[in-house]
This record gives sequence, structure tokens and C-alpha cells, in this order.
Amino acid sequence: MAETPRRLIDVLLNPSALWQLVREYFDISRLRKTTPIRDKQALSEFISTRASFVAQTSLYGYLRTRAGMRYPELFDDDPFVISINIAKWQMWLACLSDLAVYAGGLLMKNPQAKEKVVADLIKDIVNKILEETGRPEDAGDKFFESANQVRQRLALCEFQNISDNEQAFSHSPPALVEWAPIIDELKKMDEDIVINSVRFRWQKVRQDLRQALDSDEILNSLN
Repeated sequence: MAETPRRLIDVLLNPSALWQLVREYFDISRLRKTTPIRDKQALSEFISTRASFVAQTSLYGYLRTRAGMRYPELFDDDPFVISINIAKWQMWLACLSDLAVYAGGLLMKNPQAKEKVVADLIKDIVNKILEETGRPEDAGDKFFESANQVRQRLALCEFQNISDNEQAFSHSPPALVEWAPIIDELKKMDEDIVINSVRFRWQKVRQDLRQALDSDEILNSLN
């Protein structure tokens, strides 16, 4: 688990590292064959990296679209960079929350699955990711509050009621609208498009997890 949070933090701190991750994620050979997810470690890595991927591509993609040719100039404006950094961590937390709920819901589709076992697994994975991430210096004053809201959501989640659709992904689309450092008038105009764009980014992630998840192996490894 040591390398995954470090890579996650590098990507969240460095936009150039994000685009390297994007290239890796869409590499043709990776698309042809998804690595099976057979244990807690692999599931944790999937959740953390894909949450980072969707958070970053959604936020920076929206900023690129709105700024156009002036996009590079955004990173020369120190106050604006502060807002971008806060937004990226808040978006990451929302993505982490959504994908963790979805993963738990998929595991519960297995006839052998028990609610408490699955809930404990997902909570443990997310808690470790949050603990190893700590409190990033550029995450803003509300990072811990939002991280605790992720934990509270998982504590109350009834994973057996989570469907294999967009149901679980209810926090990340509005999080981008809320936290993106763009004036409210424009965000209000963009809201429907922005929400749909985040939902679209989750489609490939859902497909990959659905195909790669070996719930029998994971559940057996917990016994």
C-alpha cells in the first residue's frame, strides 16, 4: 500500500503527473486486459488511483474548457492556485467516497457476501487511504471536515441497497460544481453539463471494476 498513496499524492500535487496517469490509464494494452482485483490491496489501489484520476481530469478539464487559451496563465495567479488546490482535494474526497460505495455495492452482489464484512472492508480501505494521505498543506481548512463526512457516509451506508449504476456517484458531480474556482454565474450556467461530464468519466471506471473484481477471492481472503 505504500506506493499507491505516494503516487496518489504526487498526482494530486502535480498536474503533469496527472497527464502521465491519463496516458497510462488509456494505454491500449491496459484497455485490452484489466488486471484482476483479487485482494484488499488491489481493491485499495484501484479505489485510490481511480478516485484521483476522475477528480483531477474532471477539475482540470473543466478549468481548461472555461479558460481556453488562458488556461496556463491560471497557474501564475497565486490566489487562484490556492483555490485550485483546495478544489482538487475536495473533489478527490468526493470521488473516493463515491467509488468506495460503488465497490462495496458490487461486492454485496456476491451471494456469499455479508453486509458487516463488506462494510468493514470498505471502511478500513478508505480509513487507511485517508490516514496515509494525512492533511495536505494545500488542502484548506475544511479538508478534515470533508474527510470525516466520507467516513460518516460509509458508516451509514447499506451496501446491499447500492445498485450497479450511477446511484453511488452522487457526491462527486455536485462537488465539482461547488468547489471549482469559477464564478457562480458561470457555474450555474454550466451545472448540468458539468454534472454529466463527471458521470461520464465514471463509466469506464465502473466498467473496469465490474470486469476486474473477483469478489469470490476477496471475500475468501477475509475469512
